[in-house]
Amino acid sequence: MSKLDSRSQLTRLADFLFECGMLRKTPRSGYQFLGTGAENVAEHSFRTAIIGFALARRAGADAQRTAMLCLFHDLPEARTGDFNYVNKVYNRCDEARALADAVAGTGLEDAVPPLHDELAANASAEARLAHDADQLDLMLNLKEQADLGNRYADKWLAAAKERLRTPQGVELGLTILDTDHADWWFLGQDDAWWERKGGGRK
Repeated sequence: MSKLDSRSQLTRLADFLFECGMLRKTPRSGYQFLGTGAENVAEHSFRTAIIGFALARRAGADAQRTAMLCLFHDLPEARTGDFNYVNKVYNRCDEARALADAVAGTGLEDAVPPLHDELAANASAEARLAHDADQLDLMLNLKEQADLGNRYADKWLAAAKERLRTPQGVELGLTILDTDHADWWFLGQDDAWWERKGGGRK
């Protein structure tokens, strides 16, 4: 019997929230092979949830559910760490068990593990959109690295594009490939905004 079994539900919820914070300290491990770029799992999960929400709205699916699938999709990595594609050739982890242990006694047992199961089954429109959101977040990072000169990022982008499963994901993926990562801020002002040393208007 674990010492955690005797803790109150509210204390176990606090434990769980501390555990969620570990994702800020858990690096996404694939970048060591790419050679540039870096992020942690919490950063990845945040933008993935936003992408999933936007994709689901375009697809007419449940945007809130898709966002929740995205938000929790890598939560087991607080316990297992992030296995990249090379790691997965040699290692296996029990994500379902890690997630069940994480939420045990928190009052979330009936809410969070079913999200993992839905993603694993890939049977719902929301699960497929969440899968694509995961890949699209990677593609956004890879496109930035490609724009900054990492020629290997283009190979990774081609592979990630082939993993997209929904029409909405494919459409957005192609648009990401055609968009400079800096356009959102560089083109957002009038043509000469960056020439003004003091930021004032001429």
